[in-house]
Amino acid sequence: MTTRDNGATKFETVRYEPKGAICHIVLNRPEKLNAANDQLVEEVNDAFFEFDADPELKVAIVSGAGRAFCSGADVRQRQLRTREELKRLGGPAGRRSRENGLADAVNWKPVIAAVHGYALGLGYSLSQSCDLVVAAAGTKFQIREVQRGLASGQHWVATWFWTGSRFANEVALTGRMFTAEEAHQHGMVNRVVPGAELISAAEALAAEILENPPLSVRANVRVMRWFVNEMQRQSRYYTQGLGLHLSEDFQESARAFIEKRKPAFKGRSRAGHRWRT
Repeated sequence: MTTRDNGATKFETVRYEPKGAICHIVLNRPEKLNAANDQLVEEVNDAFFEFDADPELKVAIVSGAGRAFCSGADVRQRQLRTREELKRLGGPAGRRSRENGLADAVNWKPVIAAVHGYALGLGYSLSQSCDLVVAAAGTKFQIREVQRGLASGQHWVATWFWTGSRFANEVALTGRMFTAEEAHQHGMVNRVVPGAELISAAEALAAEILENPPLSVRANVRVMRWFVNEMQRQSRYYTQGLGLHLSEDFQESARAFIEKRKPAFKGRSRAGHRWRT
């Protein structure tokens, strides 16, 4: 829920904190490692839209409260929806299938992700949708979708776009975690800094951007986002008809996660038939 108090916007799962020309957008479900439920996704997008429309704000920094940037989607809410609900909504994200408000910007202001702890699944996607990434040393990244029984084409696209290497194939197919240091080696993040310096490093990077004419900065942001967003749009055409959210493996991965056991995958499609191998 979004409320207003004396003209200022307040969110329940996000802290929205303007600081001069810089706007801090802080994911604020620390007790859940900022796991993204429907409300958090909606409020993050609302915060992006508000930042985009505010003429006083020039750069945003997205970070997470507590021990992590974002541990991924809230499995209990999203992946444990009933089969009927998943079918009706078209996926675990439901009507909020547009997970990234940055793709719908009007003014194309730059956004910096300041990540620490964990950037997994939806948190991974959010960090890679930002224009620049500063990471605390030891931060763990992971494409979670492949282990959840979902296609990770859009995450592969972003990873390949920024790394330009088979590293994207490896992390998309294995779903393994990797560190900020490895991400930096492959060009996924701009800077790796000690945890205590994370926000100050992001603010220093924002200050460098602010030295430039804002319209030329925004023109560059618009071009950079257009290319990766267009590739991701095409990836959706190849995967959205598969209905993986209705597969047995999708349901099994959720149950195994909640029950804290190893999943037993069977490779059955939504119709109950095995895929050809």
